[in-house]
Amino acid sequence: MSFSSIFTRIVALIGAAALLLRRLAGGVHEPAWGSTPAIPAAKPQGRIPTLKMPTARGWTQGQTPVAAPGLKVNAFATGLKHPRWIHVLPNGDVLAAESTTVPRPARTVFDYAMISTMQRAAAVGPSANRITLLRDADGDGVAEIQEVFLDGLNQPFGMALLGDTFYVGNTDGVVAFPYTAGASRITVPGRKLTEFKPGGHWTRSLLPSPDGLKLFVGVGSSSNIAENGMEAEEGRAAIYELDLASGRSRIFAAGLRNPVGLAWEPQTGALWTVVNERDGLGDETPPDYLTSVRDGGFYGWPYCYWGQTVDDRVPQDPAAVAKALTPDYALGGHTASLGLCWLPAGTLPGFPDGMAIGQHGSWNRSTLSGYKLVFVPFANGRPAGPPRDILTGFLAPDERVSYGRPVGVTIGPDGSVLMADDVGDVIWRVTGERQG
Repeated sequence: MSFSSIFTRIVALIGAAALLLRRLAGGVHEPAWGSTPAIPAAKPQGRIPTLKMPTARGWTQGQTPVAAPGLKVNAFATGLKHPRWIHVLPNGDVLAAESTTVPRPARTVFDYAMISTMQRAAAVGPSANRITLLRDADGDGVAEIQEVFLDGLNQPFGMALLGDTFYVGNTDGVVAFPYTAGASRITVPGRKLTEFKPGGHWTRSLLPSPDGLKLFVGVGSSSNIAENGMEAEEGRAAIYELDLASGRSRIFAAGLRNPVGLAWEPQTGALWTVVNERDGLGDETPPDYLTSVRDGGFYGWPYCYWGQTVDDRVPQDPAAVAKALTPDYALGGHTASLGLCWLPAGTLPGFPDGMAIGQHGSWNRSTLSGYKLVFVPFANGRPAGPPRDILTGFLAPDERVSYGRPVGVTIGPDGSVLMADDVGDVIWRVTGERQG
């Protein structure tokens, strides 16, 4: 047995003891969901935060997630390498960005414990750094064609096609590539439009404006609570607006620790995002959230959370706290809500207008959360009612292993819902029971 394996087991034993003590001391709290969540008081975890992740197992032959009543699920594509995000081209081809968190060098014993645990959970490792094209030529709901569309990238994530230009959100910036309609591969070098600091929260989601003149880009923080100083966080924890004609970019909204999924709500025209909040304060504290995003808005990170609840671990800026906006809808503590897609009423039978959210799953909790595809109903441009599950079953009941972890979500070319599963190396396809 290797030293790494032995160390990982020791970490798991120590972690199990810490989890038990925290459960006994903190009790069990109701999930912090909805527009007016009950958020428990913060209990800082100090230098040994809760560290709990399931071992990545993947799916056995014929095994699938559990679809909600009235729905069914099938594997649209398998054998991918950590698919994170999905984009559908006008001709119906589906693109999957394959990329992985690259571990930073361990500086402390806890860093080593974290990296060892995340490797066991398949959350870090070598990155494929490519985009793969998937084609369902015979219309049976399974992509029988799978080939490289674009490679040589740097942790690609978000994708967008506007006219004859294909945009990729690499971790270090947005790159533009010339695209020919119907092309199955891009080989021409790209042109870099923006520079972003890589590392930390490395995903860079992209969303075109409705008029196609701008791109909105999500850029997460480098750290948990700016523990390396605010200078290291300059230009991060924000959503950018990139003007494609001039090439100029600006921060559209800030104080968003890790804004990943981006979507437009069609009735009001508002931009919405899902945000991963800070760690180390408790199972439900603070919750990740779904929120509309105001131009010039500030959402609290790192000084405060859920409005103006101050994080005492952070050197304070009272003026920043005073202007912090309260998010619209809590998604539970540490659910790692990443994927976001607007679903018009009837996309899935029995589901009204709303947002589908891929919850990648927690690590900083004594009882795991997330690990499912959920739906938040909307009415009059706002969240309206409790969430509903679309897909579950990604996590074993005893929480020891995960079969998959949900990430990006989109509407497929046939009107189905497609979801990337990076641990399962699968793109799942969800339809009604009576649909094809």
